[in-house]
Amino acid sequence: MSVPCVGKRRVWDGSKQRQSRKKTVSFSSMPSDRKMNSTAACMAFMMEGCEMKKVRSNSRMYNRYFVLDADMCWLRWEPSKKDSEKAKLEIKSIKEVRLGKKTPVLRSNGLSDQFPDECAFSIIYGENYESLDLVASTPDVVNTWVMGLRYLVSYGRHTVDAAEPGKPSLRTSWIGSVFELADPEKQGHIDLLRATQIIKGLNPGMKESRIELKIKELQKAKDEYGEDINADTFVEAYCELCTRPEVFFLMMQFSSNKEYLDSKDLMLFVEVEQGVEGVTEEMCHHIVQRFEPSTKGRERGCLSIDGFNHYLLSPECHIFDPQHKRVCQDMSQPLSHYYINSSHNASLLEDHFWGSSDISSYIRALRMGCRSLEVVVWDGPDCEPVVYVGSSVASQLAFSKVLDIINQYAFESSEYPLILCLVIHCCVPQQRVMAQHMKKILGDKLYTDPPNPEEHYLPSPEKLKGKILLKGKRLPPNYPDSEGEVTDEEEGLDMSRRLVGAEEKDNLNGIGCKRLRLCRKLSDLVSLCKSVQFRDFETSKREQRYWEMCSFNEVDANRFANEFPEDFVGYNKRFLSRIYPTPMRIDASNMNPQDFWKCGCQIVAMNYQTPGLMMDLNLGWFRQNGNCGYVLRPAIMREEVSYFSVNARDSLPGVSAQLLHIKVISGQNLPKPRGSAAKGDVVEPYIYVEIHGIPADCAEQRTKTVSQNGDNPIFDESFEFQINLPELAALRFVVLDDDYIGDEFIGQYTIPFECLQPGYRHVPLQSLTGEFLPNTTLFVHVAITNRRGGGKAHKRGLSVRKGRKTREYTSTKTTGIKVVDELFRASTQPLREATDLRENVQNAMVSFKELCGLAPAANMKQCILTVSSWLLNSERSLRVTVDLSEAYPTMEAQGPVPELLRKVLNAYDTMIQTSRTLIESADGVYAKLTQAQRAGLDFHEDLHRIGAKEGLKGRKLQKAMESYAWNITVLKVHAP
Repeated sequence: MSVPCVGKRRVWDGSKQRQSRKKTVSFSSMPSDRKMNSTAACMAFMMEGCEMKKVRSNSRMYNRYFVLDADMCWLRWEPSKKDSEKAKLEIKSIKEVRLGKKTPVLRSNGLSDQFPDECAFSIIYGENYESLDLVASTPDVVNTWVMGLRYLVSYGRHTVDAAEPGKPSLRTSWIGSVFELADPEKQGHIDLLRATQIIKGLNPGMKESRIELKIKELQKAKDEYGEDINADTFVEAYCELCTRPEVFFLMMQFSSNKEYLDSKDLMLFVEVEQGVEGVTEEMCHHIVQRFEPSTKGRERGCLSIDGFNHYLLSPECHIFDPQHKRVCQDMSQPLSHYYINSSHNASLLEDHFWGSSDISSYIRALRMGCRSLEVVVWDGPDCEPVVYVGSSVASQLAFSKVLDIINQYAFESSEYPLILCLVIHCCVPQQRVMAQHMKKILGDKLYTDPPNPEEHYLPSPEKLKGKILLKGKRLPPNYPDSEGEVTDEEEGLDMSRRLVGAEEKDNLNGIGCKRLRLCRKLSDLVSLCKSVQFRDFETSKREQRYWEMCSFNEVDANRFANEFPEDFVGYNKRFLSRIYPTPMRIDASNMNPQDFWKCGCQIVAMNYQTPGLMMDLNLGWFRQNGNCGYVLRPAIMREEVSYFSVNARDSLPGVSAQLLHIKVISGQNLPKPRGSAAKGDVVEPYIYVEIHGIPADCAEQRTKTVSQNGDNPIFDESFEFQINLPELAALRFVVLDDDYIGDEFIGQYTIPFECLQPGYRHVPLQSLTGEFLPNTTLFVHVAITNRRGGGKAHKRGLSVRKGRKTREYTSTKTTGIKVVDELFRASTQPLREATDLRENVQNAMVSFKELCGLAPAANMKQCILTVSSWLLNSERSLRVTVDLSEAYPTMEAQGPVPELLRKVLNAYDTMIQTSRTLIESADGVYAKLTQAQRAGLDFHEDLHRIGAKEGLKGRKLQKAMESYAWNITVLKVHAP
């Protein structure tokens, strides 16, 4: 069972111990060492039988003992009020075996919360497609019965003999040949050490102690002792140790050729489950050649369980979409339209108080994709400026050496512009030396072209490729003297207060600031990133130029985010803003970058030397665009006229919300937490699945704890999240140990929502300091469905259908400006039409999927495959024709068909008809909405004046502007 978090949301960063926890453990009726690594093992378990709950249509559940007959022809249960000959089900009458709550009985509200989806399954049988609905004690039991029954339905009992251990298969033949290579003298045995090394070599993450223990267990069972291992024991040990049951079950779902996949099976899996387009038999043949270990398998074009496992663990089945490993976003937008990977105090190795400065820290930050570096410069001996932070005076770095390193590594990891944020504590003579060094060392890389006053936005990263921009103070244009006085109201002031005490200060707009003598030569090197004092949003809108930028202490930035969120977002559409940590963070801890990204703040300076949740979010986030240091902000934050509420806790206008379905299946080779003093090597893992983003999206769910198993713990738990702003959401897996003394953090992985690949995927885990843990992964299933135009989810889950009576329509808001309101009022009806068109299609699709016995996250290919399997497995001749000659394909029954199939065909027809209505009506509705939007935009330039003319001022005028932006955004997104 999933244990929800109660009360305040907790985030796991691996840097703090938990003070208290509720421990939940998975109890299984199946011995933990019993591996379902063959169909024969499944049959054996089913013939022994087990207790499960039988669910009736009245939502009542009854405990019954289910067993498979020895002849594998009948499924029986007892006790029963029926005659014993009636309390049975013939295997050949089974049409389908459904995993999860996929029948009307199991989906009923009376049962939906009483047991998890993974513990339920249904057997569809008979010509009328009746259902036998069952609930097992654990997902392991469900998987065994589902896999075993599906196998019997597909192949019949006579094929099970091929799975008996005594008969060679592709797998046993291959592992037998491995043994023969290890025994060149043909002695018929190899020593224990050699056997252990071979098995570990084939499965690098496996512990040697586990392999030795398994071999000795098998030897003892056969009354074999000593260090010599024969071929049978070696093969048996390998099969038991190296078969992941969850992978075996998955393979069997798609196998049409016993215990392996041929090219056609693999095509089906890659296309239907993994969502790969344009799959060909040749592509799948190539997969077999790359991943199948046996020569015979490669020759026959077959993928055995080992080959399938290798394929699933390969980069091709990584959860991270490989398209995002290179620059894949539009880089021609203004610089202010991007998030920029930024470092704070890059020279520090540790915290601000004790930390020492080191040149390698700059190299590390640049290689990690950092595009904004802070350089704190002080007076040094012999008129040579030095760089250091905090109290690390003893470990000063020559400014010229820092520039040498920056010049060498600036564009090694990214060709896009690098911003150097200068914090100057130097006298004027040493500032001149600084300017000389920068010109000499950085040369043409230094961008010094004056900004064009005719422009309104900064140049794009594309135009600034290979350039280094200086952020700093600048004297007024045409300043006559060689030096002048400027205010230093940013980090220079914070640094001075903390380190050298108060100096001469003025007070600018209520904010303390000291005066700084600035050298003209240094000033002239600053172009597009001139530092200016922030007063308020209204003043900035009126006076600030696009090449001027402000820095905000995180305390002030948080205040603006909470008190003026819409203003902050609007400000960041045109200007760059840099957020730096408060000086109170003397331990160099990090702020949460999401708090400021949601306001559109581009440069959130992070302490790269401090690992944990915040750096995980930052580094994970910037992977999505080839790790080039720039990520395009969401469109709703860039468009000049758009409404975005930073602290929204519901769906947003103008954004297509998504449903994220995550099934955490298993873990592989989970290590003991580093620094833990827990007993032995025992790991009791559990997993948090976290969503980070805008407040409406922040959520977390946790799995159960798996008792004493870090090698291949099975979780089999599903979670569903509604993502209202996908472009700003990140998914984080955190693996923790419930059996710990000290540290509990095992590993984590953070991935932007936009980078997720659907299907069965492996998730690599990283340590607290960011290194990938070797051979340590999670196995998950990902599905993403569109929830555009939908309302809140209710009792049956987020994928619930919405009827017309409960449908939530997005409407326009009143601005208080008569002529504008009349315009938007006319768009009410087409807005409702657009919502109805989309919701009708969505509802029809969900109905069709449910009748097919599939989840709302399923795709159409899976539905069609399900219907075709019903037809193929039917005892009587059923014919359904599909007409693809028309624009809208039809499915019609030829002759009588069972009631369920008739309902499916009707649901398909409804889905096609609603889709047709949407397609044929879309142009008309679209024209009405876009016409209203264009007409509304015509008021944009004069809206402030028109509102003032009608008597609106202050807060009322601001509210009118917000309502206007809301209406434009709503019209844009609802055009179907």
